[in-house]
Amino acid sequence: MKEKLKIDIVSDVVCPWCTIGYKRLEKAIKELGIENQIELEWQPFELNPNMPAEGQNLKEHIIEKYGSSPEQYRQMQEQMTAAGDDVGFVFDYYDDQRMSNTFDAHVLLEYAHQCSKQTDLKMRLTKAFFSERQDVSKTEVLKQALLDVGLDADEALSMLNNQEARNEVLKKEAYRKSLGVNSVPTIVFDRKSAVTGAQPVDVFKQVLKEAMEQHA
Repeated sequence: MKEKLKIDIVSDVVCPWCTIGYKRLEKAIKELGIENQIELEWQPFELNPNMPAEGQNLKEHIIEKYGSSPEQYRQMQEQMTAAGDDVGFVFDYYDDQRMSNTFDAHVLLEYAHQCSKQTDLKMRLTKAFFSERQDVSKTEVLKQALLDVGLDADEALSMLNNQEARNEVLKKEAYRKSLGVNSVPTIVFDRKSAVTGAQPVDVFKQVLKEAMEQHA
């Protein structure tokens, strides 16, 4: 039996373009009818590794980090909301929204990968943050997400106190950075070629076709 095409998506839970990118990639895979020929793995990347536990007001954070004006911030929200509508995802931005620290979420995503539930948990956490006004750094939010996708929440949460599990995330993050990954989503096909950003569905289809041909 032929080995599946490996796709690694380097991303963060609180990255809106990562969600859009994945949804477009998913659509491209379905339209090509190659769902059973793909092995997908999410790789950790923290947009804000130094984010304090209490987080930061999202508007303040974006303006401070990217030098955006309040008007540009509002336009970004409108753009994301429209892009989300196109792929069936709800971005519910609100005035008091806060950027969360996502390290613990990445530890749990590594656990979920071992249980073949990584994409389920990734999308559940993303939905919690963007659609349900939840703080994905809080243990109770993480626990509910784990339960919602059918994982053993107690076993998974024990990983948060496991230094080996925490070090594994740090090691993976450092590895991607050493390869020059500094923006997300970065989507790697067959460990050979990479595409950055939330590309249109047609672009993903072309990249997938080429990757499948080379993989054959």
